[in-house]
Amino acid sequence: MKPLTEEHIANVKTNFDFFDRDSNGEIDVEEFEELLKILSPDATEEQAKRGFAIIDENDDGHIDFKEFLEWWETCWWEF
Repeated sequence: MKPLTEEHIANVKTNFDFFDRDSNGEIDVEEFEELLKILSPDATEEQAKRGFAIIDENDDGHIDFKEFLEWWETCWWEF
């Protein structure tokens, strides 16, 4: 895989910031459910919670930008 450009990372950060509704630098499960409703309108709440748990690699209950970027670049379309 090619290294990501600063411009591409900035574009992903814009998406991250859009869904980080409380601007705390993390996406919580409710914010992720909102994101998933846009990306995959037919996704269930259970699918959102499972997906969130997979993306939240450090199990801290939030998706930080590093986790989001990795997910966005590798498999967001699987939802």
